[in-house]
Amino acid sequence: MAKRKTSKADDAQVEVQEVTGSARPFWETNQNLLLYAIGGIALLVLGWWGYKVLVAEPQQKEAVNVMWQAQIQFDRDSFQLALENPGGGYEGFLGIIDKYGSSKAGNLSKYYAGICYLQMGDFDNAIKYLEDFDADGDLLPIMKNGVLGDCYSEKKDFDKAIQYYEKASNSGNHDQLASVYLKKLGLLHEFQGNKEAALAAYERMRRDFADQSSNDWREIEKYIYRAGGK
Repeated sequence: MAKRKTSKADDAQVEVQEVTGSARPFWETNQNLLLYAIGGIALLVLGWWGYKVLVAEPQQKEAVNVMWQAQIQFDRDSFQLALENPGGGYEGFLGIIDKYGSSKAGNLSKYYAGICYLQMGDFDNAIKYLEDFDADGDLLPIMKNGVLGDCYSEKKDFDKAIQYYEKASNSGNHDQLASVYLKKLGLLHEFQGNKEAALAAYERMRRDFADQSSNDWREIEKYIYRAGGK
């Protein structure tokens, strides 16, 4: 999404004039305070740089190196092995989360762990790891909210499932995925007897996510008719 551009040239010029006009007397009367402040800022900058270079980047590289074996087991649908013991002395997703949780790979492992637990029928643990997963960008928020909707749907907590399907259909920027969860939202409303809400979801899918290559979209008229629409 494009960021809104604003112009603050006049305000900036006034601020510069005020600072330059009063800098010398302020420095002369507050040398110790300024030295402490500058030292504190320098420590913060150096601390951030040190964490990034000495901790975060090495953690990310190491986490990626150990993660591949867990991903292989995940692709094989060996979800228990992917979580705990993928073989070859490598960490599973749970171990990666424990050791490298602050890295991007550690964060992504939380999503993988959530999917593993969902596939294994352990919906509470699936929800736990998915909620802890920090999703950003155009795709990951849809995936996170959609799978949380699936978890709550499996738990028969349909009100919560509806909330997450609504979030999934309104977050991120990926029409194909959003329409998948919009259809699930409509079906769940229809299952609960709320045909008006189901119809609204189906009609939005037809209107906002037109895709001739999608079988779901080509059949949307059927769902609209079933929910009482035209």
